[in-house]
Amino acid sequence: MSESSILNRREFIQAGLAAGAGAMLARTPSARAQKPASDEINLAVIGAGAQGRVLINAMLNIPKLKFRAVCDIWEYSRTYGQRYLMKYGHKPNAYEDYREMLEKEKGLDAVIVASPDFMHAEMTNAALDSGIHVYCEKCMSNDIEKARSMVKTMQKTGKLLQIGHQRRSNPRYLHVYNNLIKKAKIPGRLTNASAQWNRAVSEDIGWPEKYTIPPETLKKYGYQNMHEFRNWRWFKKYGGGPISDLGAHQIDIFNWFFEVSPTSVLAGGGVDYYKTHEWYDNVMAIFEYKTAEGTARAFYQVLTTTSAGGGYFENFMGENATIKISENPKFTKIYRETRAPDWQKWISLNYIVASHAPAAPKAEGATVDVRETAEAATFDIPVVLEKPYHQPHLENFFDAIRGKAKLTCPGDEAFKSEVAVLKVNEAVAAKQMLVFKPEDFAV
Repeated sequence: MSESSILNRREFIQAGLAAGAGAMLARTPSARAQKPASDEINLAVIGAGAQGRVLINAMLNIPKLKFRAVCDIWEYSRTYGQRYLMKYGHKPNAYEDYREMLEKEKGLDAVIVASPDFMHAEMTNAALDSGIHVYCEKCMSNDIEKARSMVKTMQKTGKLLQIGHQRRSNPRYLHVYNNLIKKAKIPGRLTNASAQWNRAVSEDIGWPEKYTIPPETLKKYGYQNMHEFRNWRWFKKYGGGPISDLGAHQIDIFNWFFEVSPTSVLAGGGVDYYKTHEWYDNVMAIFEYKTAEGTARAFYQVLTTTSAGGGYFENFMGENATIKISENPKFTKIYRETRAPDWQKWISLNYIVASHAPAAPKAEGATVDVRETAEAATFDIPVVLEKPYHQPHLENFFDAIRGKAKLTCPGDEAFKSEVAVLKVNEAVAAKQMLVFKPEDFAV
């Protein structure tokens, strides 16, 4: 079956996605839509580095967006972002300081914040206070109190704040949550989850010598030197390390699918390989959740010294099946337990697609161990995203501004995941289990 034919046969699935997303977000007051004067949205981008460019490329596919400004403290990125947008017919002004941009650019409807994490709260709060809706990359901050301030400002101003956990708007993830878990109950009771994001060894990021930022400019914007500016993700002042950069996406999915925040976290990690970094180059964490159906645990690992383990994905394991899901469709699969009830109804509705039937039973005496589990039948998830990963999440943000949608990851919802993520580093440092209190997740 081709990807296009799969997509053309999903009216029933799409109805489920829309209904499920609406039900989930109807209880989120901060997701109220606020329409601009017209469907055209005037926006600015703060941060034109690697992540900013990913978002820009995704936004160029979305109609009725007008890029009015690009802001970055580095001339190299600032000029690149401005010239790149000019190639597509936009005429953005370029700024070094976001405060000057907010003061001079009148009529902005939205600001995209893609700067290093330690500046997210300051920039987001300033834009919200200026009456501008904000799409802020995750993590909200490298500091829990600063992240909490963003939610307070969102609530005070009534402006929209979308956090860049883009899986929340991915149709595959929405299908798994709304249709496979909630409606069809494919896995049965969820008992465990696991996830990983492993990367091979990589060198520190350099820069063209002629574009070195003067020391006084770096100091003005809070950076120690050019090396830390370019490799900010590895330093505690600026970011939260790999558990924040990579793990935040997947730990957020734990919270979403289990529908509760964790009650505890136990973690280990260390600076075991790289000599020029502050943050741990590997982290392993175990969360405990008290779900409506009982206790569940989730294991997460992020490694930056090996790509072993088969990519980046999340496993949600239940009594009847395991759902393996990823932004990359080649890593997605459903594994059916032999005790599971019949799934023919869900196959006929195109919720799932049969992929592989187990081989015939082994001859008597050939089994390695009498306790060996029978081979699982496998099924595919028939939802394919044919857009850049970030585009649906950005579309949701702009549709919410236009009053046509509700945010899939508003600031108050994202904050709960930010707390869980940032507490992992605390657990590693403490070398003991940390227990969460309800007030930890409250604003």
